[in-house]
Amino acid sequence: MDTTRKSFGPELELTTRGGLPDDLKVLIAKYPRQDWNTVHTIGELGRFWIERHDMFRELGATLVESIGNLREGAVEPDMFARWFAPRLNHFLGDLQGHHQIEDYQYFPLFAAADARLAHGFELLEEDHHLIHTLLERNAEAASVFYNDLVSGAGQMPYSRDAYAVEAESLLTGLMRHLEDEEDLLIPLLLDQGERKFGGG
Repeated sequence: MDTTRKSFGPELELTTRGGLPDDLKVLIAKYPRQDWNTVHTIGELGRFWIERHDMFRELGATLVESIGNLREGAVEPDMFARWFAPRLNHFLGDLQGHHQIEDYQYFPLFAAADARLAHGFELLEEDHHLIHTLLERNAEAASVFYNDLVSGAGQMPYSRDAYAVEAESLLTGLMRHLEDEEDLLIPLLLDQGERKFGGG
C-alpha cells in the first residue's frame, strides 16, 4: 500500500482502541459475525483468512501459557527449550510473512474495492508497523531468555518473566488487530464476492 505513514488519533491506536470506529462498521452491520456461515456462507478465501488468524491466536496463546507452565515447574527446562524454539520461530516468521502479503498484495485490492473502508485498511497497515516493533522486542527478549534457559544461568527467571511481558503485549495487540481485520475483510468478501479478489 501507500508507504506514507498515516496519522490516527490515540483512540484508534492498536493498544487503546476497543474495536473499529462506527464509520468502518457499514458492512459488519450488514453481515454480522453471528450470521457468518449461517445466513451468509464464507468462501474459500475468507475461510483461509480465518484459519490463518485462528492459528496465530492459538499458537500465540499457547506460547504465553507455556511460560506459566515453566514458571510453575510443570515442565522440565530442557524439554521446554526443545519445544519452545521451533514454535516461537514459526509464530514470529509466519506472522511477519502474513502481514507482508497483506500489505503489498491484498490490502490495496480491498481498499480500492470500497472507498468507505479504505482508511480501515490503512489503519490495519499502521497496526502492522506496531506489531512489527512488538515482534522485534519479542524476539530479542526470547533470545535472552532461551540462552539463559539452555545455559542454566541464574538470571533465567528474570529473562523468562521479561519475555513473558513482551509475549503478552504482542498477543494482546494481535488479538485486537485480527478481530478488527476480520470485521472489515469478511463482510467485504461477502458483499462483493471472492472472485473479484482472486478467490473461488
